[in-house]
Amino acid sequence: MNPKTLLNDVIGTIPPSGIRKFFDLASSMEGVISLGVGEPDFDTPWHIREEAIYAIEKGRTFYSANAGLPELRKEICRYLKRKFQLEYAWNTDILVTVGGSEAIDIAFRSLLNPSDEVIVLSPGYVAYEPCVRLAGGVPVIVELKEEDEFKLKKEQLQKALSPKTKAILMNFPGNPTGGIMTREDFSEIVPLIQQSGIAVVTDEIYAELTYSGKHCSIASFDEIKDQVILISGFSKAYSMTGWRLGYIAAHQDLIAAMNKVHQYAIMCAPTISQYAGIEAMAKGDGDVEMMKDSFERRRNFIVNGLNRMGLKCPMPQGAFYVFPSIRHTGMTSEEFCEKLLEKEKVAVVPGNAFGASGEGFVRISYAYSIDEIKSALERINRFLENS
Repeated sequence: MNPKTLLNDVIGTIPPSGIRKFFDLASSMEGVISLGVGEPDFDTPWHIREEAIYAIEKGRTFYSANAGLPELRKEICRYLKRKFQLEYAWNTDILVTVGGSEAIDIAFRSLLNPSDEVIVLSPGYVAYEPCVRLAGGVPVIVELKEEDEFKLKKEQLQKALSPKTKAILMNFPGNPTGGIMTREDFSEIVPLIQQSGIAVVTDEIYAELTYSGKHCSIASFDEIKDQVILISGFSKAYSMTGWRLGYIAAHQDLIAAMNKVHQYAIMCAPTISQYAGIEAMAKGDGDVEMMKDSFERRRNFIVNGLNRMGLKCPMPQGAFYVFPSIRHTGMTSEEFCEKLLEKEKVAVVPGNAFGASGEGFVRISYAYSIDEIKSALERINRFLENS
């Protein structure tokens, strides 16, 4: 018997992550500079780690409430109010999850009926389209344009909406593009969202890493707030990727539904991580600013370097990725990345890993030291000169 016949029809059609493919290749080679994975190179700040150690010492290792520790949910509400002027009730509107990834998964499993359509922006994070499909939904791809700074335009949304549309998935600041949406940008599309009555799943994991002005959440528009499922977490802002801690803020009816999926599939987020999360949000603003300042310096350094060598690279306004065009080389995104890894031992991610509209680009993370970035740029330049 072929065990593959036991699998459901959808899982067999979903490709492995294009990010992991190049990360795994790079990790099997000596002397590789890997700029592929979106993970801050900072250690989790010591006072946050210390709080987790203290929780272990005090035996705080039991299950929490399904929705998360009350004090963490309160701290999340204080944080959202302090940073983004968003009002949520801690006891009904917040759900603590195992990273932002679980939050995205349970949001779509709670929202979608079979064949419901979800508008997915492309280029976009590799997990979005598979999560929609695994929940029985149908992704409707909207291609963001470089000339529009990878923003969603009103005309694009209008064209993608249909009677079958159940939700739209947004990610600003964006991975892989670093694109953002200002309040003025959102103002153009909010009336359409209100009129259509669709859900908005907004992944704001990079909210703290906004370099041009302050981050604007689409949840700040009162007329559609009840339609918005805001997803975020601790991985990027506090350098807590391995702690697997995220959260959802939404209307209490949506939270109650998502908590059903969460409690049967997960039970609760790791309790020790939750205690660390309380410390991070209560006392971590200085850490966030320090890391953000460092990322901004790295961003400026890598964008200037790429443009000098002829790789057209706009200045991203958020996150910690650049998305330069490699079209003039005549290579596809995958060819460029494979040859760069083979000849110069630099690992970056092909743009088409983030959707077909990413073809002709590569994603480079600058969540690495200036020294690593400098060495990588020298190798990339040599590769271009010899290609």
